[in-house]
Amino acid sequence: MSGIKSLAKDTAVYGLSSIIGRFLNWCLVPLYTVMFPAAEYGIVTYIYSIVALVMVVLIYGMETGFFRFANHDRYKDPMEVYSTGLISLGVSSTVFLVMVLAMLGPIAGWMDVPHHSDYIAMMAVAVALDAFTALPFSYLRFRNRAMRFASLKLVNIGLNIGLNIFFILICPWLWRNAPGWIAWFYDPDFGIGFIFLANLFTSALNLVLLLPELRGFAWRFNPALWREMIAYSAPLLVLGVAGIMNQTIDKVLFPHLFPDKATAMAQLGIYGANYKIAIVMVMFTQAFRFAYEPFIFARAKSAGADKLQSYRDAMKWFVIFAMVIFLGVMFYLDILKYFIAPSYFSGLKVVPIVMVAEIFFGIFFNLSLWYKLTDRTVWGMWYSLMGLAVTLALNFLLVPRWGYMGCAWAAVGCYGSMMVASYIGGRINYPIGYNVPRLAMYFVSAIVLWFFAEVIAMEAHPWINMAVRTPLLVLYVFMVMKVERVTLRDLIPRRK
Repeated sequence: MSGIKSLAKDTAVYGLSSIIGRFLNWCLVPLYTVMFPAAEYGIVTYIYSIVALVMVVLIYGMETGFFRFANHDRYKDPMEVYSTGLISLGVSSTVFLVMVLAMLGPIAGWMDVPHHSDYIAMMAVAVALDAFTALPFSYLRFRNRAMRFASLKLVNIGLNIGLNIFFILICPWLWRNAPGWIAWFYDPDFGIGFIFLANLFTSALNLVLLLPELRGFAWRFNPALWREMIAYSAPLLVLGVAGIMNQTIDKVLFPHLFPDKATAMAQLGIYGANYKIAIVMVMFTQAFRFAYEPFIFARAKSAGADKLQSYRDAMKWFVIFAMVIFLGVMFYLDILKYFIAPSYFSGLKVVPIVMVAEIFFGIFFNLSLWYKLTDRTVWGMWYSLMGLAVTLALNFLLVPRWGYMGCAWAAVGCYGSMMVASYIGGRINYPIGYNVPRLAMYFVSAIVLWFFAEVIAMEAHPWINMAVRTPLLVLYVFMVMKVERVTLRDLIPRRK
């Protein structure tokens, strides 16, 4: 149980930075949706979807490879593993940046922003910096320096938000009242370009703040180790590319699949804005992932039933907390929806579907431990490719008929199929012994409570709805505590 408490503590610390940071970034959504029309916000959604894919390619599984070989018995010096990975990422990120800048015009045309190649240039520099600094952040996780990890993330996010507010709110006001103060750098027609400029500045700050993690050790490159890391990480690269495509390919394909080309970007903007409401589940899953990889590789050195029980407990509590978050968001959606402009409310119906999809993805990540611990990462690649095939098929089938609702259901089909396939593979190759009936009970009971709340809801009285739903949320938590035999005293930290 002590291992689960350690995992919970690290998840809480990582989650604090992730949740606060995502929440603060989330607060930018109303700013964007009020200041920019849906068609322009659609461009932001489109470019960031491509950026997410490029980031995975540029990191090429090196983070997980670092955790694996830094804990490997054959490599006694983790710093040699760290240094080798840093040099590899530094070279590949530099090559990427040079190639993009050399072909800026054609790339901007392909991305449907031919008159804004500056958007692409800014994001290329930001992505190259972020890819390189990904490993120093992993090093902080490896050293269990969760507080420094969290503080750096929060500083980075604070600057990003501050710059967004400065460029999008303060500068237009100054332009109207004292243009001479900012005329030397501010162009009111730059519009959404300021979003990308703020991103570039924060990525540069990341590198500066991580300089202590780039000094104090001998920089050396071990070719044999690098080849092993690449061989281990290559399937993870395919897994990562397929995984991020599962998350973003719907947004990339949507303008091409939606029948009404004139409104496609506006519809994509509505989908992207409402997707942000479901970001709470993404925040929780991400926080869990940050803590879980170091946890499973550290536990892998243990023996016996305790190790397997810790894996079972991790899965159980992930599902419990995920369903509490699901109910919290859906029960109070009448408040949360005001994080986007009312003109975007037509897309609120995607929120529960997207959240269920993210829960399935989180369960899949839990299940992924079997092929990571047995060095069979190729299985993760096959699962992700299978999910990508499902995503593509469902998007091509559903988007022309249902619009962005087809994107949301495609995500459920993708992650649901990956989850089931990984569970079957794990039972055969690395049995953990999950209590599937109990996990299913927690999932189904939360969905039933949500359906019940929707059935009795009164559309004209949102406050009455929330007053009724709050006891339902308390009922779910009480049911979990009863089944797990957890008391309030168990939840209160004890002084040593």
